[in-house]
Amino acid sequence: MRSIAVLFFLASPLHAAEPKVQRDVAYAEPKNERQTLDVYAPAEGKDRPIIFWIHGGGWKAGDKKSVLKKPQIFVDRGFVFVAANYRFVPNVTVKEMVGDLAKAIRWIHDHAKEFGGDPNSIIVMGHSAGAQMAALVCTDDSYLKAEKLSLAILKGCVPVDCSFYDIPKRVKDGGDTSPATIKEIFTDKEDTQRDYSAVAHIAKGKHIPSFLILHVASRADTKPQAHWLADQLKAADVSAKVVAAEGKTHGTINSDLGLPDDKPTKELFEFLDGVLKK
Repeated sequence: MRSIAVLFFLASPLHAAEPKVQRDVAYAEPKNERQTLDVYAPAEGKDRPIIFWIHGGGWKAGDKKSVLKKPQIFVDRGFVFVAANYRFVPNVTVKEMVGDLAKAIRWIHDHAKEFGGDPNSIIVMGHSAGAQMAALVCTDDSYLKAEKLSLAILKGCVPVDCSFYDIPKRVKDGGDTSPATIKEIFTDKEDTQRDYSAVAHIAKGKHIPSFLILHVASRADTKPQAHWLADQLKAADVSAKVVAAEGKTHGTINSDLGLPDDKPTKELFEFLDGVLKK
């Protein structure tokens, strides 16, 4: 049970000073710019929950710096905020990319106390391609096991607007992503596509964290995938909620996240408050 003081921080913005920032910290050796992370922490306090943010970019682009106002918003509410880079296709496979993120989580867990974080209260969030990988690292426990960690250190998962939680189903159903692009990222092998699909790894008793799945209401691709993922999680007794963001685009659902009066943001903070009370 988390203390009343910390829950107050999560419920009400602190309007704190600028975060303490550590940039370009290597989470793997030898140091590679694509395997570094940035830490934004409150100026004081300890055992704070940690948001781990995974940027999007189609598995081929993007950067940890594209966090907009999120670090300050989350730090004001008593969180530590961490954003990581990872390597890209075609230089590595999706499996290696998610392996990078598991290494970043291991670094966060090992060093959490140094920046006032709780190593066993990590919430994984990601947008677009980052959402696919967030969902995968939170369901396929082999990635964290390779780093000698358990899914039990994760308190929640918030994937934001992705249509690749079940890749073979997505291929069958069709959508606005070309077959050539899907092949380039996920290969054309169904077994590999299934292995990269979060739904394929959902099972009871794995300590899979609670999910809040956000998607753009008007996107025909992301809605069915979001509900399909939630249905599979619920069937395995994992708490899951889908929120359709009205009036948003694939870009603005991300850029507006954390802003006052943003409905997905209100759902997000309610979700975080709930999972951190457990």
